[in-house]
Amino acid sequence: MKIDHIAIWVNDLEGMRRFYTRFFNMECGAKYENTRRGFSSYFLSYPEGARIEIMHQNDVYKNALPKGMSNGIAHLAISVGSVDKVDDLTEVLRREGFVIQGEPRLTGDGYYESIILDPEGNYIEITE
Repeated sequence: MKIDHIAIWVNDLEGMRRFYTRFFNMECGAKYENTRRGFSSYFLSYPEGARIEIMHQNDVYKNALPKGMSNGIAHLAISVGSVDKVDDLTEVLRREGFVIQGEPRLTGDGYYESIILDPEGNYIEITE
């Protein structure tokens, strides 16, 4: 068994697609649309097989609680390959105006990571 993908409801499908493909080098599949349901989605992936499905549907509403601090998915961790790359990407995202929720650091469980918020407030751990 394996986890095939994680799905995230989004408000701005195209904006989130641009974010993950630009900053995290994810490949984007074809857009799927079901106009009857007001649903559309993209699969974003890495060659190694990890995939995220970003989805929008007209009748899905924003949660009033802060993301990452309520029951459900707490964060998405993306490994960039080295400590220097964690630092570099964190600085690129800072310059682009994204919220740095946690500065780069070595965690108690041995990860070197920073935490940023994606355009819709989801917690993204950038790990080595």
